[in-house]
Amino acid sequence: MTRHTPPRPVDVATLFPELAPFRREAVRLHPRAGEPSYRENSLGGPLMWPAEEAWPVCADAEAHVDLGDGVPGGPRTPLVPVLQVHRADAPGIPFPAGRDLLQVLWCPFDHDPQYCPSPVVHWRTAETVGEVRATPPAPAGAVASYLPAPCVLHPERVTEYPDADLPRELRAALRDRFDGLEEETGLEYEDDLASAPGTKLGGYPGWTQAPQWPGCDGCGRPMEHLLTVASWEYDGLWSSWIPVEDRSVAESGREDFRDERSLSVRAPAGLMLGDAGGVHLFECRACPDRPVAHRFDCS
Repeated sequence: MTRHTPPRPVDVATLFPELAPFRREAVRLHPRAGEPSYRENSLGGPLMWPAEEAWPVCADAEAHVDLGDGVPGGPRTPLVPVLQVHRADAPGIPFPAGRDLLQVLWCPFDHDPQYCPSPVVHWRTAETVGEVRATPPAPAGAVASYLPAPCVLHPERVTEYPDADLPRELRAALRDRFDGLEEETGLEYEDDLASAPGTKLGGYPGWTQAPQWPGCDGCGRPMEHLLTVASWEYDGLWSSWIPVEDRSVAESGREDFRDERSLSVRAPAGLMLGDAGGVHLFECRACPDRPVAHRFDCS
């Protein structure tokens, strides 16, 4: 089943033309529990990983932090699959030349200094992959909430405007008009019109705290947002961003936050990154090797 975000109830660029220069396109991934194959887009599913390549292990094992769950994994800790997306299903996302498959893995332990999983990014060409390596089991003692349950993806391109990334001066200038819109229609700019929640490619990071955009260690330029992996696909009991196809299921969560049917929409992968936060991945597209950095962000 495809997923469709309801159209925004108002035209943001018409109401607030000052925001037009900040418009960005994102790809909501809409993970839902399933049994993806290694050939398919997935969150927490098997990867199209070549048998001739060694399975990646944590390169930062010395930074593992024991938060009371026992001794963290050792120096040969295998990474776990997080995301696989084909370029054809990620419109507008700039893949490196000659590459058409994005793969993200992470080490499912807390790492100093951010106290979160440590992700890595791989770009490859799908047609060059022959025999596929089986996914190894998750390392013993891994943080359970860092192990995404297998999900199929339903990519959808959406338009975003900045929320936390809206310049302070512009936010102040628009505040009265934002408030007027809310009084008139009940729509909140930050929650209903700005950036989409959940796991997504491109667009704006789903910050819960102040933005923490990294700079590239190589060239010094600000890095670009590549991916947000979120604990929840929407916050709280309800959201205007819930896809049309899932609204009847999500509706049951309005009465009971723990309702299993609504959790299948709100938290399909069973992740809990901090206090319902997320891991944001950034890359430098100006450098040939496209270095990656990440930021952890939670309530």
